[in-house]
Amino acid sequence: MPRLLRPLTRAVTYTRWLHLLCASVFAFVCGAVYPGLSSPSVQEWALVYVLPVPLLVLLAMVPGVRRAEGLQARLMLFPGGHARVAGDGAEGRVSVAPSASWRDRGRTAVWLVLRLFLGLSVALATGQLMPLVLELLGAAAGQPVGTVSPLPLPAQGWWCALLIPVALLALLYVVEGAGLLMARAALLLLGPSAAERLAALEERTERLLERNRIARELHDSIGHALTVAVVQAGAARAAGDPAFTDRALDAIEETGRAALEDLERVLVVLREAEQPVSSRPTLRDAERLLDSARASGATVDVTVEGPLETLPGPVSREGYRILQEGLTNVLRHCGTVRVRVALVVADGRLSLDVRTDLPTGAASATGGTGSGLRGMRERAALLGGRARTGPVGDEWQVHVDLPVA
Repeated sequence: MPRLLRPLTRAVTYTRWLHLLCASVFAFVCGAVYPGLSSPSVQEWALVYVLPVPLLVLLAMVPGVRRAEGLQARLMLFPGGHARVAGDGAEGRVSVAPSASWRDRGRTAVWLVLRLFLGLSVALATGQLMPLVLELLGAAAGQPVGTVSPLPLPAQGWWCALLIPVALLALLYVVEGAGLLMARAALLLLGPSAAERLAALEERTERLLERNRIARELHDSIGHALTVAVVQAGAARAAGDPAFTDRALDAIEETGRAALEDLERVLVVLREAEQPVSSRPTLRDAERLLDSARASGATVDVTVEGPLETLPGPVSREGYRILQEGLTNVLRHCGTVRVRVALVVADGRLSLDVRTDLPTGAASATGGTGSGLRGMRERAALLGGRARTGPVGDEWQVHVDLPVA
């Protein structure tokens, strides 16, 4: 019994009732103009159902109507966050965007016609059952049975009062069924179109890509700065030379300042602030990166072929980060060793190569499963290139090939 009565205690049952009654107003207005609502016959009631349909179809051609109907459906057909008891979030599957295609307009037209038919039917049922309840009250009190309701009434008697809850429950269950049907139809007819779903999917993909990019930026920049700081501090302590210590502190300061700039840039993006953001470093700033590695004690030999300044911004920026991560891995896992860097721009492609002699036992430490190496491959793949990392003979190699166009 509680389960049977549960729909009658939900607020959404009555907001759906109001939603349906609102739809019937348009039909009654049209019916009052023609054929009139003074004792209409069955054929005239059929006209009341049919005549508003062309007007509704024309109305559905207005793009904003779909948005208005979607907002109404979200608010009145689903127990959303505004309700006393929250629903399952199904209202979010109803679009509130204007019609963007003829298919959207056609679905909106079907929705309006369905809402008209169900709304008018529920309004007529309400208009007939409520007088029936009043007549049953009168019959239970011994008053003469009226003729307002077209439904047959029993003779007078107190037991007529027992039929009142039956009539009310019948009406409420009709309303509940019609409201449930409208809610299901809203998901089908007012739900996002294929274009809207594709746009939402693309937006979600862009957000995920942006989050991954920010994570890579933080990993590469902060990881490089911390690695340089740790290596420099360890080398200064081991050297015991005041001059070397001063140079190490200068390198730590410069690297830390660059990392703070990168961190501030990322935080501005996360806050979605509108203040200007300093440009991200590119391969034209690679000398600063190489000097930082040299200051840590590594010997860096550089070969540059081709005009780096002509590289497109995305290629040059991602190339800088890949080079930064390659040098960071060398300092972290191999120490202050000799590093050979080659940057070649030729035949419409950028080739970036970082090689170092592989100390004994270092292969497992740089086995290519870390987030930094994975980030290199992701950066290269997003630009249509490829990255190869791992031991080659007695060397550890990072080789990245990116298309320039």
